[in-house]
Amino acid sequence: MTSAMTDRIVERDGVRLAVAEAGEGIPVMLLHGLTATRRYVVMGSRALERGGHRVVAYDARGHGQSSRARSPEAYGYDDLALDLHAVMDACGVERAVLAGASMGAHTLLRFALDAPERVAGVLVVTPAFDPDAPRDYARWDALAAGLRTGGVEGFVEAYRVDDEVPEAWRDTVRLVLRQRMAQHADPGALADALHATPRSQPYDSLAELGALNVPAVVVASRDEADPGHPLAVGEAYAAAIPGARLLVEPAGRSPLAWQGGQLSRVIAELAAESREPQG
Repeated sequence: MTSAMTDRIVERDGVRLAVAEAGEGIPVMLLHGLTATRRYVVMGSRALERGGHRVVAYDARGHGQSSRARSPEAYGYDDLALDLHAVMDACGVERAVLAGASMGAHTLLRFALDAPERVAGVLVVTPAFDPDAPRDYARWDALAAGLRTGGVEGFVEAYRVDDEVPEAWRDTVRLVLRQRMAQHADPGALADALHATPRSQPYDSLAELGALNVPAVVVASRDEADPGHPLAVGEAYAAAIPGARLLVEPAGRSPLAWQGGQLSRVIAELAAESREPQG
């Protein structure tokens, strides 16, 4: 039987973080990507709660129902990792399996490097940060400007779906963009995050991830469906994290990262692998 979802607000550094939790058992923290909300990790699936896990998900600062940061620049990974720390503390979660997509994946890895004793396992979904790649912020700045001046449709136009996404996936991508962009209470704050977060580095080198010592899975997507999260980057993360498994959808299929039920099964496997006897 699935327990009811409970909402709460966790405050840190002047930011009100909107948190939802449900279920009992092994704790799982869900962290979404840039421009998404807490729904867009396991896509609304309740399989984890039904399977005996306590699930805690929250909207990152400037996203969804969470409030804006005190400064337009305060959307970097140091702040994002401290927000995760605050949510875990407020919810009484001492140690958890961490599952995050893109920005959420980078955040949880930063947290895991800083506080390894709080981490039971990691699911790294579609990482995109490559510390060795040239830094180009033009696309992020265009998205931020489109959102500020044209709202949801301005963002979708600036996304340039026809140029960036293969034809077979364009309608799906437009639909998902419109659905998730409509979930944000403060578009201006999200535009600030679009400007600031890509300018922040969660770590200086992927070699740092070699310090992780927990069960780990990396979920990558093929470039045909999700060119913004290159398969090669996911492969590099899986190689850098000791013992990490790499999961990728079969060619021509919908990305595993978009399938909440499948991701929930992977998280449950990680939780089972990381379970320790309770005193």
